[in-house]
Amino acid sequence: MRAVLVLMWLLHWLPLPVLGRLGEAVGSLLFGLLRKRRHIALTNLRLCLPHLSEQERHQIAKQHFQMYARSVFERGILWWGSEARLKRLIQVEPAVPLDVIQSGPTILMCPHFVCLDVAGVAVMLESSLCSIYTEQRNKVFDQALRKGRSRFRPVKLFSRAEGVKPIIRAMSNEGLPYFMLPDMDFGVKNADFIPFFGIPAATLTALPRLAASTNAKVVPVIATMLPDYQGWKVTFHPPWDNYPSGDLASATREMNAFIEQEVLKAPSEYFWAHKRFKTRPEGEPGVY
Repeated sequence: MRAVLVLMWLLHWLPLPVLGRLGEAVGSLLFGLLRKRRHIALTNLRLCLPHLSEQERHQIAKQHFQMYARSVFERGILWWGSEARLKRLIQVEPAVPLDVIQSGPTILMCPHFVCLDVAGVAVMLESSLCSIYTEQRNKVFDQALRKGRSRFRPVKLFSRAEGVKPIIRAMSNEGLPYFMLPDMDFGVKNADFIPFFGIPAATLTALPRLAASTNAKVVPVIATMLPDYQGWKVTFHPPWDNYPSGDLASATREMNAFIEQEVLKAPSEYFWAHKRFKTRPEGEPGVY
């Protein structure tokens, strides 16, 4: 892992078009080699985008592997690139919502697009934040990841096992926005089966619960790649009005519906290689 990190550090000096093309080449190779992950991605696409042809879904899956590999190679720029270089490469639309963050508790809701780390960097160039963090098995990589994510401003990272109380304290007492990634399958605990592209998906109900308990504003954040290797775009959407306005299930469905519409704008960049439908309602067979 130390050798991998040295390689990442060396590669981050390359121009982004060179680094991006290198990542895409590796992604194409991995698409052919990682049969299990390829199967997961194609299954997710078949379930979520049945209106597309098999050939179209295959092309999106291959592009996803390319985009994901790109994001790993380009992460070296996020970890070691200068602040000036990052500001040149990250296009923020319309701006980091500092006025919203400073006015009270704020949740930055960031779905799992491949370059979501860029969204975190865009925020940290302007503001500290707090987030849930899963400790990496490799201690060397874990240390590099934590350092890379907190090199501009202090960041409070809490483990999922600590629960929501430290997050609430950081939001309420320290004024830190909570950078939240709510769209992965963590099982049935604190989750409900909410449609995602029409398929029941075990979805955490934490977003509406936390927004209601802290009176926080929810600001969706979407990070995507700019065309022609120009960099990345981070879009901060307006805060959701009157959220949550209904029960937990309807509020969580509102979140999923928003993610669906964003996925359709950049389908190859959503994290299809994750087993989004791993947990099934009682009595339903597995899909993978």
